[in-house]
Amino acid sequence: MIRITPVASTTLLTIGYDDVAQRLHLQFRSRAVYYYSGVPTDIYQSLFSAPSKGAYFNRNIRGRFPFQKLLDLHTGTPAVDAAL
Repeated sequence: MIRITPVASTTLLTIGYDDVAQRLHLQFRSRAVYYYSGVPTDIYQSLFSAPSKGAYFNRNIRGRFPFQKLLDLHTGTPAVDAAL
């Protein structure tokens, strides 16, 4: 089960995490929603508590884990972007 929590960030709206699947769920301010696979719990916890979530994401998550863009909530269209 994914726990989704709104966060104070200039980059992210919400952060969610499924600890069984080790899947990170991120909704960006752009309204795009991404899943990142194989993310250890400590990375999720560090992102959640980071003073700059955008900087932490760029340093420790972007380009390091397989991802899938699920939906662009701004346009409402399903997305097909993926780096798996």
